[in-house]
Amino acid sequence: MIVYKDTSEFGWDEDNGIGEMLIQQIIAGTKTATCSFKDAYSKDELDQVYSTKGRNVTVVDKYGIPRCNIFIEDIFKTTFGNPDRRLVKGEGDGEDIEKFQEDHRKAWNATMGDQPLMNDTILIVELFRCIEVSE
Repeated sequence: MIVYKDTSEFGWDEDNGIGEMLIQQIIAGTKTATCSFKDAYSKDELDQVYSTKGRNVTVVDKYGIPRCNIFIEDIFKTTFGNPDRRLVKGEGDGEDIEKFQEDHRKAWNATMGDQPLMNDTILIVELFRCIEVSE
């Protein structure tokens, strides 16, 4: 497997297996989107994320081990209160916006409790497809 310069990490210390679950969903093709708070990025980080549109990126786990490659199809903004349906579907929630919101409240409140999710919270969305899995 080729390891690309651009990487996207899934998982963090004490994530209770969430990172590995997300990587397995990417590999299976059921997870085709991810998002984060716009405010969590510096200007340089945001520029870096936007620069990956139309490029291949290597997904690494919390230990930095390459697990698969994805192709970044699109990057855009949406709000938490009215999320783009491509994000909701790509996160594996089909058309269920309320499930998407509930799942993200639980996950993000555990890691970003000082930054509560509001309806107008801007999310940066990455849409992708898995193109290669590590051996």
